[in-house]
Amino acid sequence: MPRVIVGLIFSPGLRSFNRHGIIYLFIAVFFLLAGCRFSPAPEPRSNYLVVGIESNPLQLDPRYSTDANGVRIGGLIYNSLLRADERMRLQPELAERWTAPDAQTYLFDLRRDAKFHDGKPLTAEDVRYTYESILDPKSRSPKRGMLKPLDGIDVLGPYRVRFRLSAPHAPFLEQFTIGIVPVGSPGAETNAMPPPGSGPFMLESVNSGEKVTLKANPVYWEGKPSLTGLVFKVVPDALVRVLEFKKGAIGFMQNDIEPDVLPWLERNTQASVAAHQGTTFQYIGINLTHPILRQRKVRQALALAIDRDSIIRYVLKDSVTPASGLLSPLNWAFDESVPQWPYDPQKAKRLLDEVGYPDPDGDGPRPRFRVSFKTTNIDLRRRIAEAFKEQLARVGVELEIRSYEWGTFYNDVKKGNFHLFSLAWVGVADPDIYFQLFHSDSVPPIGDNRGHYRNPEIDRLLEAGRAAVDPAQRKIIYGRVQKLLAEDLPYIPLWWWKNVVVQAPHVRGFVPYPDGEFISFKKVSLSP
Repeated sequence: MPRVIVGLIFSPGLRSFNRHGIIYLFIAVFFLLAGCRFSPAPEPRSNYLVVGIESNPLQLDPRYSTDANGVRIGGLIYNSLLRADERMRLQPELAERWTAPDAQTYLFDLRRDAKFHDGKPLTAEDVRYTYESILDPKSRSPKRGMLKPLDGIDVLGPYRVRFRLSAPHAPFLEQFTIGIVPVGSPGAETNAMPPPGSGPFMLESVNSGEKVTLKANPVYWEGKPSLTGLVFKVVPDALVRVLEFKKGAIGFMQNDIEPDVLPWLERNTQASVAAHQGTTFQYIGINLTHPILRQRKVRQALALAIDRDSIIRYVLKDSVTPASGLLSPLNWAFDESVPQWPYDPQKAKRLLDEVGYPDPDGDGPRPRFRVSFKTTNIDLRRRIAEAFKEQLARVGVELEIRSYEWGTFYNDVKKGNFHLFSLAWVGVADPDIYFQLFHSDSVPPIGDNRGHYRNPEIDRLLEAGRAAVDPAQRKIIYGRVQKLLAEDLPYIPLWWWKNVVVQAPHVRGFVPYPDGEFISFKKVSLSP
C-alpha cells in the first residue's frame, strides 16, 4: 500500500511542490506499517557506526573506482601519496616529504611505518606497481588516460620513488591522490575482493546491494581509529533511510536526503543537521551524436526551458545553489563572470523555431521532437525528472523518462547509451578535469567524454592549461574554457549541492569536506 501512495502523490512535476504535510503523513504511515515491511533491525555491533548511503559502491579498488560511494569508502581503506584536506589543499599522506626538482620530476620519500592490512610494509615498489598497473592496457582502468603524461617511475630505494613526466604537466599533482595497492594485486576483471590497503579502516565484508562493513586498522600509522568499525548500509529509498535513522538503525547520513524531511528530523529527533557549501556539481549530460541534440541552439533552448530556481526552491528546499558550470566558487580557478542560463521559455521556443523544429500544433499535444532522459529510480531523482518533463513540455519538447536501478543506469551512461541523463561530479579540485570530460581524446574508455563532444578550440586550451605552470596563467586559460563551455553546453549546468550532514547526538568529531569525503571518520568517536 505505501508504494501505491507514493505513486499517487509524488507526481506530476511542479504541481505538487507543497509536500510537507504529505511527507510527514507518509512517514507516519511508514511507522504504522513498519512491522509489515521490515524485519526487526539487528542489534548494532558495539562501537560500529552505521552510515546510510543511497547506492551500492560499484568498485572499491582505487585503480577502478569512479562512483561517489566507491571513491569515498575506498578513501578509508587506501592511503595515497597526497590527499586533499578540508580546504581542498593537497597535503602529504604516505609521503613523508616530496619535492619537484623541475617541472617534469617529482620525488617522494615515503613513511616507513605504513603497512598494508595484511601486515606487509608499504614500499616504493608498491607505489610503482599501482601506477604501472593502471597504465597497463589489459587492466582497462578508467584512470589510465589521466596518467598519460607519465613517462616513467623509478624506485630509488625501499622508500623513495621518482615520477618522470614526458612534459610539464601542472595538474599531475592530482594523480598522486590515487590509493596505493600491494604489488601483484589482481585487476577488477578477476572479480576478486579488493586488495588490502593501508588506510585507517580495512574491509571486513561486502554484501552487495545491502552493506559494506569496515573494521578499524589496529596498526594504522596515524593511530587506531576510535570506532571499532563502520557499516555502510545501502538504503536506496530516502524516506526509508530517514525511518532507519529515527529507529536508531542508522547513526549518520550525508546528502541524498529528502529536503522536505530535514525540518521533520530537526523537530522529531535529536539529530544534528548542518549544511555546508559543497563542490558536487549536478548536470544534464547530452549525447552529441544525436542528430537533434548535436545542434547547439537546441541545447541552449533546453537550458532556457529549465526553471532551476523553482526546482531549487520547491523540490530541493534550497539545499543546492544554481551552477554556472563544473567549478564551484570554492575552486581557485572559478570565473565568476561565466554567464548562467536564466529561465526563458519564450526565447527557448524562438531558438527551436530558428533551428528548424517548429511547434506542429501550437499549444496542442504534438511535440516538436521527442528525446529520452535517463535517471535512477530514487524518488527525488524521479521527481526532478518529472519537473524537467513538465518544463520542457511548455516549449514543445517531449521528454520520455526512463528510470533504472543505479548499476544499470550507470552502465548505460558509461556506454553512451542515452539521449539525456543527469549525474553529479564530486571531488572536483584541479580544473584539468575538463580534459577528462571534454577533450576530443577523452571519449570512453580513455576518459569520460561520454557525450562525444569535440571542439578544437577547447582541445587547444585544455592542452595549454596542462602545460602551463604559472597558476595565474592557468586561471586565465580555464576562465576561457568555462565561458566557451557555458555557450556550447555539452553539459547543461544545474546546481552545486550543499553537503548536508545528519548525525545522531552520540556521534562526535566528524569534519565535513567540500567534496563529501568520509576520511574524517578516522577521528570520529561514539559517546555513551
